[in-house]
Amino acid sequence: MGLDADPAERNIVGLLKKVPEVAKNALHLRSIGQKVTEVIGGRGTHPVSSVAGGLAAPLNAERLSTLKSLATEALPLACGLVDVARQALVEKAEAIPSLPLETAYMGTVNNGALDLYEGDLRLRTNDGGDVDFSEDDWSSYLSEATEPTSYAKIVTCKNGRGEAVSYRVGALARLNCVDRIGTPLADAELERFREIGGFPCHQTVMYHYARLIELLFSVEKLVEICGDDEIRSDTVRNQPGGNPPRNATAHVEAPRGVLIHDYGVDENGIVTSANLVVATQQNMSAINDTIGLSAGHYLDQPDDLLMNGIEFGIRCYDPCLSCATHRLGDMKMEVVIRQRGEVVRTVRR
Repeated sequence: MGLDADPAERNIVGLLKKVPEVAKNALHLRSIGQKVTEVIGGRGTHPVSSVAGGLAAPLNAERLSTLKSLATEALPLACGLVDVARQALVEKAEAIPSLPLETAYMGTVNNGALDLYEGDLRLRTNDGGDVDFSEDDWSSYLSEATEPTSYAKIVTCKNGRGEAVSYRVGALARLNCVDRIGTPLADAELERFREIGGFPCHQTVMYHYARLIELLFSVEKLVEICGDDEIRSDTVRNQPGGNPPRNATAHVEAPRGVLIHDYGVDENGIVTSANLVVATQQNMSAINDTIGLSAGHYLDQPDDLLMNGIEFGIRCYDPCLSCATHRLGDMKMEVVIRQRGEVVRTVRR
């Protein structure tokens, strides 16, 4: 669409007008994802089949057949969308290096490959200070700090030398942390990604491309899992038993990045304390820096281009406030520019 596009058109409605087949295919693929979640989870949004220890019931033959059909339908759609979106990004080559930010990165690695559920956390640095650690040790590495100017905490991680460093999580970070992805089409796309953005890639705009590669990986993984006989196993739950642990820690790769849950539990299994370290919180320092880069880059531009540029920087991270930044031409944002303490320009949307 271009950063100079009308804000009212910089959304799915505008895409449906400009590239209707691409937008329809994207919506179709999203619909398939919702149906997959419904088959496994009972509902497409807010699944209900998860219970303590696993799933409420195994897959039957009919649901597995539906899953296989959805996976087969999804793969060519994903391949086509990755091709189209990659080309659109490459054609706007000037945008790729527009928001460079050199940080460390954190993602889950399982024997060197990308994994969204199993594995250790890896901090990838630029100076040989890489370190891997388990989720149970997260508090020995991560530190949270409050800032007077924000509701969000700022998180740092100790590198291999014990120094606290800022880092990023999410799709770009995951691809920077792994040695490979582990599925053939996504691995081939990772090579293209690194040819364009380098390794490790510090170009914030490449978050979008990284998400496309993970989309492809996820669809390939769905096809692979559907072909595994174990998916029909009746063993889908570990029944809780014995004395509950006094502390329970787990992590997954949420779409936005590393998500850590840490709970204190008493002898009756009642949660007495809870701490969640969410992706947007871990990215907050980088988001602030990126907003600064965006504002500086478009400071002398007309109001709409300045606001579009800042919004563009925020969207790279898909933060928890992304619903606000994707509202159809009605994003709530105010930019106040001061010079020597005096307000010289105020822009609202």
